[in-house]
Amino acid sequence: MDILYQLERATVGEVLAKLEGKPNYSTVRAQLRVLEEKGHVRHEEEGLRYVYIPCVPREVACRSALQHLVDTFFEGSTEKAVAALLGGEVSKISSEELDRLATLIARSKKESGS
Repeated sequence: MDILYQLERATVGEVLAKLEGKPNYSTVRAQLRVLEEKGHVRHEEEGLRYVYIPCVPREVACRSALQHLVDTFFEGSTEKAVAALLGGEVSKISSEELDRLATLIARSKKESGS
């Protein structure tokens, strides 16, 4: 999906050329077909080629993927996900980033009435 968002529209071959590790052509084609079945992408025919285009805005796809990650690995807990990001990695988070996170948390508390 990231490659399709970058290119805005792409054939299987164009997606394949951008992927690291060079997976098999049929694997990429199958994955695009699955994404299409799920409604994430659509295709247009250009001659003998299918050109794939994202259907879902990037922001919506990011939120959905993040929610799936939190649900799958952190029992749906935002707290556990944030704790995992902060655990052992605190030195990699700048004080400016921590300040921005604190501001987001305060705003969220205010909006929820907590």
